[in-house]
Amino acid sequence: MADLIFMVHTSLDGCVEGPAGEFDWPQMGPELSGYSHELSERAAMFAYGRRVWEMMASYWPDAESISDHPHDIAFAPVWRKKPKLVFSRTLTSAEWGTEVANGDLTEEVAARKAAAGGDIVMMGGHVLAAEMGRRGLIDEYQVFVHPVVLGGDKRPFAPDADRIGLTLLETRTFDGAVVLLRYRKG
Repeated sequence: MADLIFMVHTSLDGCVEGPAGEFDWPQMGPELSGYSHELSERAAMFAYGRRVWEMMASYWPDAESISDHPHDIAFAPVWRKKPKLVFSRTLTSAEWGTEVANGDLTEEVAARKAAAGGDIVMMGGHVLAAEMGRRGLIDEYQVFVHPVVLGGDKRPFAPDADRIGLTLLETRTFDGAVVLLRYRKG
């Protein structure tokens, strides 16, 4: 059975976006970009909540015409070819090889894990991640802490969640700036 890996970029104060919704602060240097690319290539599927999906779908299909950043140039074709899953109660369809899951979250995740030919990498967000964490659906957490304090209240972990015991698998520094904290549930 596949694992659900939650990959998230956070500020030092634990936010996934700035107070006005900004996401212009992650530092995607060559080492972090290389690691992200390796993880993305290995994934059987990418997963998102609706809001992150909409952000991704507005950028990655045409990223090469918008940006000349090496990370964007390398990731865009991977994103376009990889199967994607968006969890949403409001969407009925999505483009770019994306399936919409709108049933019971626990059942949807179990079905996808059973059918996937490899791990499912869920990227970013805070609402879906908090709910999945609350239900114990995330197998591995990969938290990338960036050297910025954003303020705000959008954090990827539910403030009212039950305690979840985690085992540290790895810590790593990328590009002398970003720290990976990699944990496994249980």
